[in-house]
Amino acid sequence: MRYLTTPIYYVNDAPHIGTAYTTVTADALARWHRLLGEGTFFLTGTDEHGLKIQQTAEANGVTPKEWADSTVVRFQESWAQLNISNDDFIRTTEPRHYAAVTELLQRCHDNGDIYLGHYEGLYSVPDEAYVTPAELPELERQGREVIEMREENYFFKLSRYEQPLLDWYESHDDFVLPKIRRNEALGFIRQGLRDFSISRTSIDWGIPLPWDENHVTYVWFDALTNYLTAAGFPDDPTRFEDLWPGTHIIGKDILRFHCVYWPAMLMSAGIEPPTNVFVHGFLTVGGEKMSKTALNQIAPADLIADFGVDGYRYHFLRDQPFGPDGDFSYEGMVARYNADLANNLGNLLSRVTTVVGSKCSGVGPAPDPDSALADVVSASLEAATAAWGRVAPSVALEETWKMIGATNAHLEQYEPWKMEPGADLDRIMGDALEVLRIVAVLAYPAIPASSAAIWERIGLEGSPVDARLPEAANWGGYPGGLPVAKGDPLFPRIKA
Repeated sequence: MRYLTTPIYYVNDAPHIGTAYTTVTADALARWHRLLGEGTFFLTGTDEHGLKIQQTAEANGVTPKEWADSTVVRFQESWAQLNISNDDFIRTTEPRHYAAVTELLQRCHDNGDIYLGHYEGLYSVPDEAYVTPAELPELERQGREVIEMREENYFFKLSRYEQPLLDWYESHDDFVLPKIRRNEALGFIRQGLRDFSISRTSIDWGIPLPWDENHVTYVWFDALTNYLTAAGFPDDPTRFEDLWPGTHIIGKDILRFHCVYWPAMLMSAGIEPPTNVFVHGFLTVGGEKMSKTALNQIAPADLIADFGVDGYRYHFLRDQPFGPDGDFSYEGMVARYNADLANNLGNLLSRVTTVVGSKCSGVGPAPDPDSALADVVSASLEAATAAWGRVAPSVALEETWKMIGATNAHLEQYEPWKMEPGADLDRIMGDALEVLRIVAVLAYPAIPASSAAIWERIGLEGSPVDARLPEAANWGGYPGGLPVAKGDPLFPRIKA
C-alpha cells in the first residue's frame, strides 16, 4: 500500500494558495498512483494544539477544543471544494492521536533519548518555535514577535543521531527529493545537531508527557506523529505494517523538522523513517512569501470563482515546477488557462464533437490502428509516467499536452470540417477521439471533473477513475460507434 501525506495545517490559519499547492500536488499524486492500480492511502489534516490556539480560545470565551472545532471546517471545506480525494483527515485533538503520541514519547524516553533541562533564549510567538540570534533579523523584518524565554523543558537527544542520520542519507539516496532539498538537509546535519525541546510547562493545551503530567508535548512530537496515528500506530499493527513507511509531501519551510528531527525521533523509537520526503519551494506573491503580516495571502475560493476548480488545479500543477520557488500572478494564471485549457484542450474537444456531430451523424468513429498520432501518444505516455514518478507534475502535464498540440495540428493539416463524410474523415476523427480518451486518463490527476466530462461527451461508460495504466493508454482503446455530444465550452476563455 502506498501511503501519501500532506503536512497537517495549523488550525488557527486559513487555507491559502500555498497550503493548497501542497494539498493539490499530493492529491494529484494519489490519483496517479490509483490509476496505476496501486493501493493508495492519502492523508491530510490539522494541527490543533499550542499556545496561539489556547490564547485565541480564551479571548473568544471558549475552550481550545471548541475553538478548533469551529475553525477546522475552513480546511475541510476548502479541500472538498478543490476536489481533494483524501482517505482520512487527522486532527491532533483526536483520542487516537493522544495514544500514538504517548507511545512514541515513551519509547524514546525508554531508549534514554529524553532528559530534563532548561531552555533560555529567543522564542518566536507566531511560529511557536525557539529561534537563534542569527534568525532574529529576518523574523523582525517579517514583523514576527520574538521574546526572551526561560522555561524547564524536556529535551530530545538529537545530537546522538548525527551519524545515524548521515548513514541513513548515504544508504538512501532518494530519501529527500529533489536533490537541492536533500543537500539542504545534509548541510543542516553536518553543521552539528543540537538537542531540541519537546515539552512546555507554561501552557496546558496539549498532550501530557506520560512520565510527567506537568509538561505537555511541544510541537514536533505532537504534530509529526500524526503520520503514525493515521497509519494505525500503536493499536493496529497489521494496518501499520501495511501502510508504513509513508511518503511525505511538504514545503521547504518545514524541511528541517521532517528531514532531520523526524527520522531521528523514529530511529529512537525503533521505527523505520519515511520512504521519501518530497519538498517543494515557496509560492510567493509579488516576490514575497505569503504571510498574515504581509497581507498577501490568497484564498483558493477567490480564484476558483474565476477559473473553476479544475482551472485552479491545473494552473498550480502545470505552472509551478515542483522543487524551486515560484511566483504567482493573476495575469499569468489567465494566460496559462487560456492557452492550455481554453485554446488547446477545450478547442480540441469542441472541434471534434462539432465535426462528429455534423459529418458523422453524432457517432464517433474508431481510430486508425496505424495512425501517426499513436507514436506521439506512446512517447508522451512514457515521459509523463516518468515525470509523475519523480513528482514533477508540471513536466507530466507538459508531456500530456504535447498529444493535444499534435492532434490540433493534425486537424489543421487535414481540415476535416471541409471534408465529405467517408472513410478518410472517419479515420481522422477516430484518431482525435482516441487522443481525447487517452488525455482524459492522463490528465485525470490534475483535472478530474473535466476529464470525466470529456469521457462522457465522447460516449464512454464509467469514468477515467476506473481506468488502469499503462493499458488504458494503449492506442486503439476507443471502440467507435459511440454517441458523441457537443455540450457547452468546457473551458470558456477568460479576459484578463
